[in-house]
Parts: sequence; C-alpha cells; structure tokens
Amino acid sequence: MHGPGLSGWLLVALCAATGVYCLLRMRACAGEERKAAGGEAVMGFGMAFMAVPAAALTPPEWVLPVYAAVFGAAALHGLLAVRRGGHHLHHLVGSVAMVYMAVAMAAPGTAGAHTGHTPGAAGGIPVLTGGLLLYYTAYVLRSGTRLVPLAATAAGPGPAWATRPELTLACRLSMALAMLAMLVTL
Repeated sequence: MHGPGLSGWLLVALCAATGVYCLLRMRACAGEERKAAGGEAVMGFGMAFMAVPAAALTPPEWVLPVYAAVFGAAALHGLLAVRRGGHHLHHLVGSVAMVYMAVAMAAPGTAGAHTGHTPGAAGGIPVLTGGLLLYYTAYVLRSGTRLVPLAATAAGPGPAWATRPELTLACRLSMALAMLAMLVTL
C-alpha cells in the first residue's frame, strides 16, 4: 500500500463494485435472496462512501448523522427480520457496525476523519471495535473456506452470472474484508 489515500480509493472501488453487483443480482433474483441482495447493495454503497479519503471529500456536518440514521433503520429492519426467524444476523451486525463507525467519525476531534485516515484521530470504544474485528475476522475466514472449490450447482432464474453462489460468496467476502479494513483504521 502507498498510504491512506490509495487504500481508501481501493476500498471505494471494491465496495462500489460490490454494490453494483448486488444491485444487478437483486434484479435477477426473487424473494428472500432479492431482499438480501438489496441490503448488501446498500451496505456496499454505504461502505464506499465511508471509505472516501478525507483529503478528497470532507462531508458536511449533517451527513454523518443522516448516515447513522439510514443504517440505524437498516439495523432495526435486520433486528425485526431476525426476530421473525430470518437469517439476517450478519446484516444486523453490519448495520450496527456502520452506525458505530458513523458515530465514531462524527465524534468531536475526528471531524472529517473518513475511516480514521487522519493521523492521531482515535474513535470508537476499544471493546466494541475489538468485538467487531473478531466477528469480521471469523466471518472472513469462514467465508473464505466456503469459497474454496464449490461444486457446480444448477443456475436459478435470471442470468447465470447473477445466480452463481461463488460470486455471491465472493461479494460477501469482499465486503467483510473492507469492513475489517475500515474497523482497523477506526
């Protein structure tokens, strides 16, 4: 890596590409898979915005509270889905992590510190940050092992590229890796 600017732009590209793929997957799928793809698209684009280096864009003060509210609503939706027996616990954890990072970025002394790229800008609660780091590390390791040789499966409705399970796993793995990178800099 060549510094925070380059790593930030690489995260932006990765997360935006993941968001676009999830939008395309959402158009090709139905039911529960469509809802999951929509949530992942929102997460991908939100992470892309959060990863923009502070030198390139310093958001107005009102952006981070709005950002926290959007992901707070997503966390509430995830909580309701989990309580109804859904399998959206990962989406709930991701939304809570996004709210946490937005609040930490908006804290006094860290204004404009996108993903902690400002030297000396400390944010967040170390125990919560550590817990999220452990969760995402375990998720990345688990997802990575599930990605290694997947047996060929029959494609569902829609284009073959949109319903391939290994692409969906790679999408989720890349977002989890990006979340790890963002949490490390918090």
